[in-house]
Amino acid sequence: MKTNFKFSNLLGTVYRKGNLLFTPDGTTLLSPVGNQVSVFDLVQNTSYTLPFAHRTNIDRLDLTPQGSLLLSIDENGRAILTNFRRRIVIHHFSFKGRVSALKFSPSGRHFAVAIGRRLQIWHTPSSPGADNNGEIEFAPFILHRELTSHFDDIQNIEWSSDSRFLLTASRDLTARVWSMDPEEGFEPTTLSGHRQGVKAAYFSADQEAIYTVSQDGALFRWEYVTKKDPDTMEDIAEARWRIVRKDFFNQNDAKVNCSAFHAPTNLLIVGFSNGLFGLYDLPDFNMIHQLSVSQSNIDYVTVNKSGEWLAFGSSKHGQLLVWEWQSESYILKQQGHLDSMNALVYSPDGQKVVTSSDDGKVKVWDVKSGFCIVTFTEHSSAVSACQFAKKGSVLFTASLDGSVRAWDLIRYRNFRTFTAPSRLSFSSLAVDPSGEVICAGSPDSFDIHVWSVQTGQLLDQLSGHEGPVSALAFASDGNHLVSGSWDHTVRLWSIFGRSQTSEPLQLMSDVLSVAFRPDGKQVAASTLDGQLTFWSVADAVQEGNVDGRRDISGGRKMKDRQTAANSAGNKSFNCITYSADGSCILAAGNSKYICLYDVTTGSMVKKYTVSANTSLDGTQEILNSRDMTEAGARGLLDETGEASDHETRVDRSLPGAKRGDAGARTTRPEVRVTSVDFSPAGRAFCAASTEGLLIYSLDTDFVFDPFDLDIDITPANILATLEGAKQARATNTVDDDNTFLKALIMAFRLNEAKLIRVVHEGIPPSDVALVVRAVPTVYLPRLLRYVAHAAEETPHLEFNLVWIESLLSSHGRYFKDNSGTFASELRAVQRALDDIRENLKRLAEKNVYDLNYLLSTPVVANKKQKTAADMMALENDEVVTAAEGTTAEDGEADWIGLE
Repeated sequence: MKTNFKFSNLLGTVYRKGNLLFTPDGTTLLSPVGNQVSVFDLVQNTSYTLPFAHRTNIDRLDLTPQGSLLLSIDENGRAILTNFRRRIVIHHFSFKGRVSALKFSPSGRHFAVAIGRRLQIWHTPSSPGADNNGEIEFAPFILHRELTSHFDDIQNIEWSSDSRFLLTASRDLTARVWSMDPEEGFEPTTLSGHRQGVKAAYFSADQEAIYTVSQDGALFRWEYVTKKDPDTMEDIAEARWRIVRKDFFNQNDAKVNCSAFHAPTNLLIVGFSNGLFGLYDLPDFNMIHQLSVSQSNIDYVTVNKSGEWLAFGSSKHGQLLVWEWQSESYILKQQGHLDSMNALVYSPDGQKVVTSSDDGKVKVWDVKSGFCIVTFTEHSSAVSACQFAKKGSVLFTASLDGSVRAWDLIRYRNFRTFTAPSRLSFSSLAVDPSGEVICAGSPDSFDIHVWSVQTGQLLDQLSGHEGPVSALAFASDGNHLVSGSWDHTVRLWSIFGRSQTSEPLQLMSDVLSVAFRPDGKQVAASTLDGQLTFWSVADAVQEGNVDGRRDISGGRKMKDRQTAANSAGNKSFNCITYSADGSCILAAGNSKYICLYDVTTGSMVKKYTVSANTSLDGTQEILNSRDMTEAGARGLLDETGEASDHETRVDRSLPGAKRGDAGARTTRPEVRVTSVDFSPAGRAFCAASTEGLLIYSLDTDFVFDPFDLDIDITPANILATLEGAKQARATNTVDDDNTFLKALIMAFRLNEAKLIRVVHEGIPPSDVALVVRAVPTVYLPRLLRYVAHAAEETPHLEFNLVWIESLLSSHGRYFKDNSGTFASELRAVQRALDDIRENLKRLAEKNVYDLNYLLSTPVVANKKQKTAADMMALENDEVVTAAEGTTAEDGEADWIGLE
């Protein structure tokens, strides 16, 4: 089994905090999710996560106007400069303070950052040229100018369109106009008059006016004018920036949280603390729309370059919305779970992942696009477990509200609900592979409840455990059910046998999780003391044991007085799962590590780090003693005091609550993994963590294949092998060294697109089936992908259809069994076939119309039925037939038809 899994995507979290950002073309949205950045392609409907990660949560990010460089800054002021198109980190830098605003200039040569009340202008890192040795010199961060006149934190920065001037909005009730370079006759100007902190300030499109928006809902328009005497209309004061108009949003007690301005269209977007947002047309202040898009306050709003799409972010509920205001429709509407995820499961085809959470919601995520497809909200309490039926169209979930529900994933509805005779909370779930029977365990009862899916009736209650049942699992053949309990036992049940007896397997501690090997011949159990125990199902003999306490031991929490090695809270595996081939087992718990063990030898193969985000508890091995004060950990103390806003200091939530309902968090979120699962094909696995739904996969983007590649595989040798195969076929001789299959495999190993096309088109159609039948399975994904693209790009219609037919005929069973691995290739084939069908259909319909037109054309009449037009044509001795365009002089034929 390959173990080089790499982090590929982050699902389940679409927005945490910070600013949203559209790319210059306006079709892609960047959103900070914790210490990483997710990119949402709004046209292709896909998403991915950039491969770099900060040490703490990201506060600010911005792109150059060309869209090539991405600058992201975290809470501690540490910045990462990235080549956005290539997704490569270029440089690390520290601003030595928390950055509250960031903006690149329209020219792309400078960028401005606000560090507290200081404004700094920096040169954009670039490659200015080559030195004497011909080497390109990279110019790192160079400070251009630093300006300090504000008395409080700067909240927003705007550049003029010519990159000469800047506008800053501050919490000191003022906005200021700066010049990037000292200019003759210009002095920095202060715009004062607001009664609360200024959230943003903007230049108009012609730069003749300035708009300022304050937190109390006031909008001021400023112009550079002189003061006139109202009676004589003569100038009585020199020209300066003055307020020419005041408008107010009038949202009762709601404050302005964020705003955005699109200067070309004079469109102002304002988000309020009550979840409303408004669109206003300036300078007349006409309200276009006022809608509620979130249940909580809107933290950030931005508009794309064309002014058509608006993006909203709400950190409290993790919402990310893209709204097209002209058509009043959503382009994107995504929301993560409001609370921690409890369980996840892959669909049998590997294309979807289902997650359940403490917020009572069940979400279905598309692995390819990274978006949530559907959300089920029928459960009234935390959903603790979820399982698929074998065919994948039915999902079962167990909840603490006392119900087990069955969901139809074709019609997206709840079609069956299972309950116990007495009200119980269900914490574990297992589904028979046939989908006929489901079992659930409860922390309130020591019995295992068994229901019939068809009738919904409770069939039996399996008794035997002396403690709450914590985990359940069915064997792949459906003959055995394994259960783990807090009574230190694992029991094997034969629920379809004549006597439903169980065989207890004694362990040394509480059982947290159990798993069946895919072949159903081995059971693995994880216990509270950090042990992994393996049992044989046939003879109930222990086959192995793994002590994972040292492997799973993670970092220290902020309040921990003891080291991570001495902390017992994270030294156990809460969830385990076998790999697709059964050779390895994946285990995780309340730690930042996920461990992969080899079942046969009991050794750890690889350890994956879930997160290095120090904003989470449990990611640091060693704590700084300076952060521990007499009052407790410094990170848990509010050191802002009276310097912060009163609204942010008022806590209206429940004291002491850490999970479930809105509670006052006196602790930071802790890093932990609540569930892991392998994809059916074994090419990826996912983990439900505090950061979100993490997807780890093997590197499927093939660039160069060095395996079985020797010095003889060159373009010349490949072409020679192809010519030799053609000659051998022409002379009906057998040459094992010169065959079409060998030439095709050599071309795929070298992976040159033009060379593959030459070999592919050089194989005779009559030999295609023979070549395809002998292609090794390792080359099938690439061959299928290439043929699908060739069917779209090349004009060889029948030839490509012969290839597709041969592939599906010879390897259809293999494709079906590995549909998760071949999903993208099969979709490409389906798309190519649909295009061919549509083109042929369109051509056939056009031919039918042409034939009908030709058949309905008037025929050449005989001499007795000539019309006036025919007589005039006869006078010129020209009669042009409709079908052939020839001249008829004798007129003997009655009509000329189509032959």
